[in-house]
Amino acid sequence: MRVLSGIQPTGRPHWGNYFGAIRQYIDLQEDNEGFYFIADLHALTTVREPEVLRENVINAALDLLALGLDPSKANLFVQSDIPEVAELTWLLMTGTPMGLLERCHAYKEKKAKGLPADAGLFTYPVLMAADILAYDSQIVPVGVDQVQHIEVCRDLAGSFHHAFGETFVLPKAKTLDVGAKVPGTDGQKMSKSYNNTLPLFGDVKKIRKQIMRIVTDSRPMEDPKDPTDDHLFQLYQLFAGPAEVEAMAAKYRAGGFGYGEIKKAVAEVSEEYFAPARAKREELESDLDTVRDILAEGAKRAREVAASVVDRARRNCGLR
Repeated sequence: MRVLSGIQPTGRPHWGNYFGAIRQYIDLQEDNEGFYFIADLHALTTVREPEVLRENVINAALDLLALGLDPSKANLFVQSDIPEVAELTWLLMTGTPMGLLERCHAYKEKKAKGLPADAGLFTYPVLMAADILAYDSQIVPVGVDQVQHIEVCRDLAGSFHHAFGETFVLPKAKTLDVGAKVPGTDGQKMSKSYNNTLPLFGDVKKIRKQIMRIVTDSRPMEDPKDPTDDHLFQLYQLFAGPAEVEAMAAKYRAGGFGYGEIKKAVAEVSEEYFAPARAKREELESDLDTVRDILAEGAKRAREVAASVVDRARRNCGLR
């Protein structure tokens, strides 16, 4: 099966990004043909500094490769290196109902909050549909809040088919397993919007300090506690093995411990868990030419597929 996923280069990934999505994208490369792109065209709706965008794109490539994306199993490329996607966006746009775009979440939320929403945000779902359809994608892994975009993609492909005949492969959404809650430093869901994230990469000492500052409740140390209700325990079990998790749960139920002890344990297991990825990233940083070669090779393969798809669309709708 051909799997497609895109990651916006709008900032550095955090623990929530990894456990909620990135880890699962990488797992899917094992038994599928993966097309993974860095969505710099999408990022233009929020990132307005050229140098920042270019730096973010390279950092996104380094992060994905360090976390386990294998160029021998999946194609990694930059969205804007595939101009066929922009052309396909226009072909789809000519048959896109305004009402459909007005009902999309991102546009509705900004409008409801009184925030400015430009044409880029309004037509964002059409570019996303072109991203998916351009590679004959069969599976698109998404969070529950993104399923609507796959439905929009299928609707736009269906409208094109109605007007011009069968052209595209209709994708299916694969809803990501985000059952494991990834709480932030304040106990809420980890999100850049809440400014409560813990980064995957960076100065280990600084990350440890952030962990030691995680907000906790004021229950006395001697009181027994339910581990399932505690966000520090939820973080710990993301990294620790079954035996360690059970031992920590027993400690909670027995009481008589301090939260500082748990924070230290979270820091230690997380550092050990991400140590191989940090080492791999440092290695890649010293050889950026290889990273650029990987992106170029991925773009070459992606363009071959996209050119064939756009050629079908052009012929079917009457373009020369």
